[in-house]
Amino acid sequence: MAFRERIEEISKNKQTNIVLALDFPFEKPENRQTLLDRAQRVLEAVHPYVCAVKINYHLILPLGIFDGLQRLIKQAHEKQLAVIADSKINDIGATNQVIAEYYFAAGFDALIANPFVGWEEGLKPVFEVARKMQKGVILLAYMSHKGAQEGYGQTVIDAETRSNKPQYLLFALKALKWGADGVVVGATYPEKIREIHEALGGKVPIYSPGIGPQGGIIESALRAGTRFLIVGRAITLSENPAESAERIRNLAWQCLTAHY
Repeated sequence: MAFRERIEEISKNKQTNIVLALDFPFEKPENRQTLLDRAQRVLEAVHPYVCAVKINYHLILPLGIFDGLQRLIKQAHEKQLAVIADSKINDIGATNQVIAEYYFAAGFDALIANPFVGWEEGLKPVFEVARKMQKGVILLAYMSHKGAQEGYGQTVIDAETRSNKPQYLLFALKALKWGADGVVVGATYPEKIREIHEALGGKVPIYSPGIGPQGGIIESALRAGTRFLIVGRAITLSENPAESAERIRNLAWQCLTAHY
């Protein structure tokens, strides 16, 4: 089963649209076993309330994708969760292909890539590898931090129409053209979510990070068109991760089902 169908099926079966961003603060390399243990405890506690896990460099760098991270990926799959590599691929095509092959060989079901690098000799090899292996590719359209405006928010000239358009809208249209399995749009910018959702016509699901500490609001993001909420610190740094995850899941699912 292809990634996009799989995560939709998991979401509906578990009645949750929460993707857990399994991020933690820096730990000294000699404490990486402690870091792994902490990640496994959180995953074990919150897995009933999430449909997928997103793993960033917070764990990729200290644990290694063919070392400690294998235990986390296996645990997530045993809990019937999809696993997304937040790799933000952004290099030349030959390098991107190898990066994708390694992530997928490690067991990741999808990865996140940056459309700034373009298609030809850019992300085309990533999509080819993903399609061959029935994996997913999610593109960045507008990130959740304040500086996103400096890059993703620029007004640029559309090479095809020669008209001025915001960069994030062109990225969304590339996701549609390239057949991406999702786009990332920060929950901190519901107006951007709405604009991108309309441009996509509901054909590509929106993943939105930034809920909680960054200021993103669940209801606003979902009403604007978000399909999956990526939630990290509001859960991982909570005194009771399971309780926080359940509360967020309940609110998000109620809002999602009411909207759709």
